[in-house]
Amino acid sequence: MKEYFDSIGKIQYEGKDSTNPLAFKFYNADEVICGKTMKEQLKFALSWWHTMGGDGTDMFGCGTADKSWGETDSAARSKAKVDAAFEIMTKLGIDYFCFHDRDLSPEYGSLAETNAKLDAVTDYIAERMKEDSSKKLLWGTAKCFDHPRYMHGAATSPSADVFAYTAAQVKKAVEATVKLGGKGYVFWGGREGYETLLNTNMGLELDNMARLMKMTVDYARSIGYNGDFYIEPKPKEPTKHQYDFDTATVLGFLRKYGLENDFKMNIEANHATLAQHTFQHELRVARENGVFGSIDANQGDPLLGWDTDQFPTNVYDTALCMYEVLKAGGFTNGGLNFDAKARRGSYEPEDIFYSYIAGMDSFALGLRIAAKMIEDGRIDKFVEDRYSSWTSGIGKDIIDGKVSMADLEKYALEKGEATDSLSSGRQEMLESIVNNIMFSL
Repeated sequence: MKEYFDSIGKIQYEGKDSTNPLAFKFYNADEVICGKTMKEQLKFALSWWHTMGGDGTDMFGCGTADKSWGETDSAARSKAKVDAAFEIMTKLGIDYFCFHDRDLSPEYGSLAETNAKLDAVTDYIAERMKEDSSKKLLWGTAKCFDHPRYMHGAATSPSADVFAYTAAQVKKAVEATVKLGGKGYVFWGGREGYETLLNTNMGLELDNMARLMKMTVDYARSIGYNGDFYIEPKPKEPTKHQYDFDTATVLGFLRKYGLENDFKMNIEANHATLAQHTFQHELRVARENGVFGSIDANQGDPLLGWDTDQFPTNVYDTALCMYEVLKAGGFTNGGLNFDAKARRGSYEPEDIFYSYIAGMDSFALGLRIAAKMIEDGRIDKFVEDRYSSWTSGIGKDIIDGKVSMADLEKYALEKGEATDSLSSGRQEMLESIVNNIMFSL
């Protein structure tokens, strides 16, 4: 079988003092942290779209990287992508991958032909997975946003014909996910939103988005799918206002339509930035509401107003991310999918490996820091003490439902001013503790 990266061997862990750019400094797959190996805690996944197809094209210029994989024919290229992806995963020690249907195989002349070509590619992936049982599908999804038919949305299109086409495409993507043993299926509404309310029936669009999700859940369960369904929040881009703006917005949507027991969140760091939240905020909202599922591991640039999908290198963010993951009990069916791309100027084949190494090391270091934060206990103890008034006295009575509004009025009148019950939030001290832990490793 052709080797696409013959100058690159299997990436090894060499420790933090290594200066070898093709070695891990912090990701030691077999090292046990919080009762699991790093490989088990982090569950890294390759993103098929950016890694195998993203050639650096942006809104201002054409591609800079060759992602043809030596093939001019679309069907041959789809198969070559599989071989190249498995080589990348093997050399990096990554066990999982994620896909959009059209990343695996593009559209052809008709839906029937497109489906047949997709079947051929997923059959080939299934063969490769039998040869290497360590390789698994983390999740699949349907790319219902780039074709002109989706210019006004997919499930939220004003055209019932487009809704029907969307359902057919999603049905096939679910079948591909089941075929490849995936334990996750993601809904990301790339154009499920609006530019202006002057031409939008918001109520109908939201109803229809819920209809498609309910139909998908019912169909997937009927063919034996027992994994998770995820919604991936994003506030804008390409539409001005997305219906899946952030985790809190999505929770409201799920609860309105009775879908809260069927869906969890696939949280992306860059999407949190676009919503003007921190990555940790979105993860905390998901965790506190019992809908933490999976993560798209990347980072955005706060100086730019679009989804830059950079490989994560901000260790402060990865540490606070993994703190939330560990507090949630770790991943079940989800994992860390590198929905990230090398910069447009990093166009050579080895830049794929430099990028993944940077991301994997950043999350490995973040995992070490998060575990140390929990083991250290100072932050958890501070939070516990700060809210201690709720564990006894009037606070406990409130929580236990033993007091009325009249009782609370009486208590307040008797006690008087409440300012003396407050204490400093000590944000700067806590941030210093995090820095102390980070730099003690």
